[in-house]
Amino acid sequence: MSVLIAAIDVADAAAARNAVAQLPQSVWLKIGLELFTAEGPALVRELAAQGWPIFLDMKFHDIPNTVRGACRSAAKLGVRLLTIHVEGGVEMAQAAMQGAAEGAALAGLPAPRVLGITLLTSGQAGTQEETEALVVARALQAKASGIDGVVCSGLEAAAVKAACGPDFLCLCPGIRFAGSGATQDQKRVCTPGEAVAAGADYLVMGRPLFGAENPQAAAMRALAEMQISVLP
Repeated sequence: MSVLIAAIDVADAAAARNAVAQLPQSVWLKIGLELFTAEGPALVRELAAQGWPIFLDMKFHDIPNTVRGACRSAAKLGVRLLTIHVEGGVEMAQAAMQGAAEGAALAGLPAPRVLGITLLTSGQAGTQEETEALVVARALQAKASGIDGVVCSGLEAAAVKAACGPDFLCLCPGIRFAGSGATQDQKRVCTPGEAVAAGADYLVMGRPLFGAENPQAAAMRALAEMQISVLP
């Protein structure tokens, strides 16, 4: 079953708490660079302690030992997912997996899934066919390194699953409702239903939820399009 992740892309803890209060408990939360830089691990611990599954989207990309340490620290926070850049190479990816396992063991927690950024959904590599080829090539590299899956747009999810197998995870940002028009800074977008049909395991939505008059209703609409029936 696919999972809906609400992107809490706000400036501080007060705004984050306000955003989270508008969501159904069935979604996960994404904490990215802006909020983590402002509030650090304390807010991650707070939300995780409340029972929210956390996707920590820091997109680590550094020398292997540094990434290993960062993933170790992230895993100790109790997050479910974290991200690295596939472009960091196989050694860095393997170090990330090692660090995530170490941190989880130290905290007595399950290890988070490590996902590799293939190509940001704000960009393209030529035509969509050329973009898909690049994303699949990076997904195959990610699989060879032993990480759990990749971040790609819903437009490439089916091709990634075909190349890497159904158990290789796909997390897809750039999810928009049909007819919404505005894609903001995203270039490769699709609807919740299209992403699920393509095999996406995790769907990330931010502005389509929090830009709506009723974010909880928007989240419930997305879940319905994903064919997930839940109570708010």
